[in-house]
Amino acid sequence: MPPKGKAAGKKLSKFAQKKADKAAAEALKKEMLDGAEDTDNIPACLKSAVVTGVLDSQPQSRDIKISSFSVSTWGRELIKDTVLELNYGRRYGLIGQNGSGKSTMLYAIAHRQIPIPEHIDIWHLDREAVPSELSAVQFVVDTVATEYARLEELTLELLEQDPEGNEELITQISDKLDRMDPQTFETRACELLYGLGFTTEMAKKSTKDMSGGWRMRVALAQALFVQPTLLLLDEPTNHLDLGACVWLEEYLSTWSSILVVISHSQDFLNGVCTNTMQLTQKGTLVNWQGNYDMYMQTREETEKNQRTKWKKEQDDIKHLEEFIRSCGTYANLRKQADSKQKIIDKMRAAGLVEEPLADPKYRFQFPEADTLAPPVLAFHDVAFSYSGRKEDYLYKDLSFGIDMDSRIALVGPNGAGKSTLLKLMRDEIHACEGDVKRHGHLRIGQYNQHSEEILEMDLCPIEFLDKLYPSGLTTVSGLKKMEIDDWRGKLGQFGIKKERQTRPISTMSHGLQTRLVMLLISLRNPHVLLLDEPTNHLDMDCIDGLADAIKQFNGGCVLVSHDFRLISQVTEEIWVCDEKTIKKWPGDITSYKAHLKKQMDKTIKKQLNK
Repeated sequence: MPPKGKAAGKKLSKFAQKKADKAAAEALKKEMLDGAEDTDNIPACLKSAVVTGVLDSQPQSRDIKISSFSVSTWGRELIKDTVLELNYGRRYGLIGQNGSGKSTMLYAIAHRQIPIPEHIDIWHLDREAVPSELSAVQFVVDTVATEYARLEELTLELLEQDPEGNEELITQISDKLDRMDPQTFETRACELLYGLGFTTEMAKKSTKDMSGGWRMRVALAQALFVQPTLLLLDEPTNHLDLGACVWLEEYLSTWSSILVVISHSQDFLNGVCTNTMQLTQKGTLVNWQGNYDMYMQTREETEKNQRTKWKKEQDDIKHLEEFIRSCGTYANLRKQADSKQKIIDKMRAAGLVEEPLADPKYRFQFPEADTLAPPVLAFHDVAFSYSGRKEDYLYKDLSFGIDMDSRIALVGPNGAGKSTLLKLMRDEIHACEGDVKRHGHLRIGQYNQHSEEILEMDLCPIEFLDKLYPSGLTTVSGLKKMEIDDWRGKLGQFGIKKERQTRPISTMSHGLQTRLVMLLISLRNPHVLLLDEPTNHLDMDCIDGLADAIKQFNGGCVLVSHDFRLISQVTEEIWVCDEKTIKKWPGDITSYKAHLKKQMDKTIKKQLNK
C-alpha cells in the first residue's frame, strides 16, 4: 500500500491536471471565438512593456472597468495605477502629449494585455490592408463574410458537442451574428468606401494596385464594416482629405458601441466624441464628460477652483508655521505651538489639495525674413502632367501669384494635385506648358509627409545638426560656428530638451521628429513656407504652437491640411484644387466644410445608384 504522502501527491497531481485541462479548454473556446492571436504581429512597444490591470466590471457586462491599470516600457512608467473605464454607447477622445503613451495604451487594450471580457470583440486599426488581387469592395466584404461563415459553422459544432455546456459561448456567437446581415454586405461596403473617397472605378481596383494611403482607407472601411463592440482608432484622419474627414466625422458621431479615438484634430473630436479621456502628465486617466471644447471649458473651471483651494490651503499652512516659529522656546507658548502643529498634521494626513499642473506650452518662431519685391512666386498659363501628355493634365491654364503676405490653404479631393502644385512651386517638377517664375533670392521652407526621411536616425539631434552645418550657420552678421550649447539652445526652442538632444533620433516620437524638421526649416531663413500636412504627428499644444509661429511669421505661407482648426487660424484665402484648375472659395473654411458635407452626401447617393 503506497504511503499517504504519495497518495496525496497523486491526488493533487490529478487535480492540477484537471485544472490545466479546463484552462486549456477555455483557451480553445476563446481561440474558436476570436481566432488565434498572431504573436508575430505584436508590436515592439508591447514586447518591451509591462502591463497590469484588474477587471472591476461584471464579466458579462458590455461596460469595461479596469482598476490598477499601469503600463511601463523600458523602465519608464507611461500609465501609473489608474482606472480605465469604457462604457457601452460612449465615444472617447483619447488626448495627451506626444510620447505620453496613447498609442501604446491602445495596443495594450487590443492585444488583451489587461483582462477584458472575452465576449467583447475588439478591432484596432493599426495597419493598412495587405496588397492582394481582391478589389477594395471584395476585400471589405470578405472580412465579414468569412467571419460570418466561420461563426455559423462553429455554432453548429458547439450545438452538436454540448448545447448546455456551450450555452454561454453560443450566446456570444449569436450576438456577433445578429450584428451582421449578409444581404447588405456589398451595398454597405460600397457606401463606406465611397464615403472614404473611393469612386466606383477605384472600389473595383485590386488592393495591390493602390498606394499605402488608399489601402489604409480600405482597412478603415473594414473596421467600420465589422462594427466591433470596441473600436480603437489611432489618428484615422491622417490619410484622408477634407471631404473624407467630414464624412468620417459624421459617420462616427452615431457609433453605437464603444469607440476610443486618438486624434490631433480638435474639430474632429468635437464632432465625434461624447467623452474626453485625458492621459495626464502624471500618467493617470481622467474621464471628462463632453467633447473637446466642453473638456477645455470644464477643465479650466475645475483647475481654477482647485488652484484657489490649493492657494488658500498653502497660505493657511504658511500662517500656522509662522506662528509656530514665532513661539520660539517660550514655555508659556509651546502649548499653542503644539496645537497649531497638530492642525497642520491633520491637514496633511487628510490629504492636501494638489496644485494643478498646466500643460507645457510648445512655442517657437520662424526667423524674420528679409523683404522681397512681389511677386516672389508666379505661375503663368501653367499646365502639367507626369506623363507629359495633354490628355493626362492634372492642371492647365494656371495663372496666379504668391507674395510674402500670402496666407493660402489648398483644399480639394485626394488626387486633385495639391501636393503636385507644391512640387511645382518648389521646382521639384517642371511645367509642361507656361512657366513658373521665382524671385532670384527666394528661399522656401518646405514640409511634407516624408520630411522625416531626411533625418539620420542613428545620430542624436546635436550630432545630426553639427554634421549638417559643419562650417556653421549664416546669420545677419555673417557665418557663425555653432558649438554644442548653441545647438542645445536651438533644439530647446523647438521643444527638444534635456536627454532627448543626445539620444538617437530613432528613439524620438514622430511628434518630436516633426519638431526637428521644423527647426531645419527655420534654419533656412525662409521667405515662404510650403507645408503639406504638417500636423499629422503633432499633439494639440504643438499645433497651437505651430499656428502661433505661422501667424507671427512675416513671410508667406501655403498650407495643405485636413485640420480645419489650423486652417481657420492661419489662412486668409481658401483655394479649391479640382477639375484641373484652382478656384478661390468665396467664404471661410467653415462654410467650405458645410459645402463638403452636402457634396459628400450627393456623391455617395449618386454612386450607389449606378
